[in-house]
Amino acid sequence: MKRALLFLVGLLTLTAHAQEVSHAFTIGVGTSNVFDSYLSPAEFSGMELRIQRETFRQTKLMKSRVYVQTLLNAHANYGNSPSKSSKMYEGLLNWNVGWFYRWPLSEKFTVMAGPMADLNAGATYNKRNTNNPAQAKVYANADVSGMVYYHFWMFNFPFRLRYQVSLPVVGVMFSPEYGESYYEMFGLQQGGWHNVCLTTPFTQPSLRQSLYLDFTLFRYGVNLRVGYVGDFQQSRVNQLRSHTYSHALMVGVIKNFQISKNPIQ
Repeated sequence: MKRALLFLVGLLTLTAHAQEVSHAFTIGVGTSNVFDSYLSPAEFSGMELRIQRETFRQTKLMKSRVYVQTLLNAHANYGNSPSKSSKMYEGLLNWNVGWFYRWPLSEKFTVMAGPMADLNAGATYNKRNTNNPAQAKVYANADVSGMVYYHFWMFNFPFRLRYQVSLPVVGVMFSPEYGESYYEMFGLQQGGWHNVCLTTPFTQPSLRQSLYLDFTLFRYGVNLRVGYVGDFQQSRVNQLRSHTYSHALMVGVIKNFQISKNPIQ
C-alpha cells in the first residue's frame, strides 16, 4: 500500500505542469518630439509621462517553449514649438500581445522571437489651432518582435538584462486627406474608405524598443526593474506626415510566480 501511494505521488509530480508567469508595472518620465503636418508645420519638443504593465506567461505549446507577452502602454506628452508660441499635447494608449518561441543558447543567454498584434488609439491636440485643433490617432499593425536575455550575478544578487525590439510589418491607419476637415468627414458624412489607409514599412517606418535590468533584493523580498523605453512612431499617408519620438527612463516592480496544473484532474 505504501509503495502504491509513493508511485501515485511520483506519477502526479511527473504529470504536473508548472507555468511561469510574471507581472511587471513600471512608470517613467522622458522627452518627446511630436510633429503632425495636419496640425502644424513645426516640431514640438517637451516632456513625456509613460506607464507600462506587462504580463509574461509560459504556455504548453511546442513543449512549453512558447510564451505569451501582453503589454499595455499609456503615455502622455506636451511640447513647445521652436518659437515657444504654441503648445502641442498628445496621449496614446498602446496594447500589444505577442507569441514568442524561446531558444536557450546557454545558461546565460536566451533568444526569443515571434509575431505580435499592435493596437493604438489616442489623439494630438494643438492649442493654437481653431479650425482643426486635434488629430485622432487610430491604427493597428501586425508586428515582428524579438528579445535577448542575459542572466548574471553581481554583489551576490541575481540580475537579468533584457533587450526587446518590435517592428510593424503591415497594418491599417485612420487618416484624413490633405486639406480635409473632420467636419467634412463626420458632419457632412463625406468620409469613406480613403480615410482607412494600408500601412507598410515604407509608409510607417516605426519601432519600439526597451532595455530592462531586473534584479531581486533578497533581504527585502522585492523584485525591481529599471530601464529605458524608446518609442519611434512615424507615418506618411494621404499626403500627411507625422511622427512621435520619445525616450523614457522607467522604474517599477515585478511579481514572479508559477501556476501548477495537473492534467489528470
